[in-house]
Amino acid sequence: MELQQLRYVVAVAETNSFTRAAQRCLVVQSALSHQVARLERELGARLFERTSRRVRLTPAGEAFLPAARQCLDAAERAAAEVAAAVGEVRGRLAVGVIPTVAAADVPAALRELHQRHPDVRINLRVGNSLEMIEQIKEGTLDVAFLGLPATTRPEGIRNVELARDQLVAVVAPDHPLTAHETVDLARLSTESFVDFPAGSAGRSQSDQAFAAAGLDREVAFEVPTADLMVQLVQQHLGIAMLAATYVPRFTGIATIPVTNAPSRIEYVAWTRTTPTPATTAFLKTLDIPEDLINT
Repeated sequence: MELQQLRYVVAVAETNSFTRAAQRCLVVQSALSHQVARLERELGARLFERTSRRVRLTPAGEAFLPAARQCLDAAERAAAEVAAAVGEVRGRLAVGVIPTVAAADVPAALRELHQRHPDVRINLRVGNSLEMIEQIKEGTLDVAFLGLPATTRPEGIRNVELARDQLVAVVAPDHPLTAHETVDLARLSTESFVDFPAGSAGRSQSDQAFAAAGLDREVAFEVPTADLMVQLVQQHLGIAMLAATYVPRFTGIATIPVTNAPSRIEYVAWTRTTPTPATTAFLKTLDIPEDLINT
């Protein structure tokens, strides 16, 4: 079994196509198909069901795919460790960010990393804090920027608190609430809300605060991003609550402090196992002390 064969299998599984997999791997399709077929003979099982219209994994392929990815990751990690031993940092770095990250300038940190270590391949993903915690544990993310309610801490992963913040009410500029210097949750509970999907960390910050105050509220629109949330607020479709340090980037809205506002904590988090050289280099751009990175 060769690493190249594993790369081909993963590419076919991710693209659902031998043609697109060959294009991704920069190889002619006949060569890729031959290597996959050769591996299937070695394993004694078909990994893919092939028809004229689609390609999909067989049960054997579903069982094989996670191990194939682990082998490729291990090989890449070994090469990165060898490079680090002679003073080079290379390899893959998968970074996850919440849509409303405000405590760190992620693009600036990535620029610094790229300038210092141009051979690091960076994959940037936007996601949900709770899902990204699990992805760090699984090894599909190396680093993540999280936003969690003050009552919740990232468990099972290394983390450093970056900032604490409170949520403010976000309304259209001509909304009646703008007549108030401050507002409380009881008053806000009479409004319709635009918020993140139920179950997400961004949503739970507000949900927990209203529940603790014994209040119900109506969430009329659930949206995946703060940008879309603000656009709906601007159209008078509801009000929102966002972190105070995040909302200044928007125009065409008004913000109102909330006296009993929910709060959130932003973290940078990474794996409990020994981080890759690329992960260590990236965390250093954030001024995370090296003794914290590996403890």
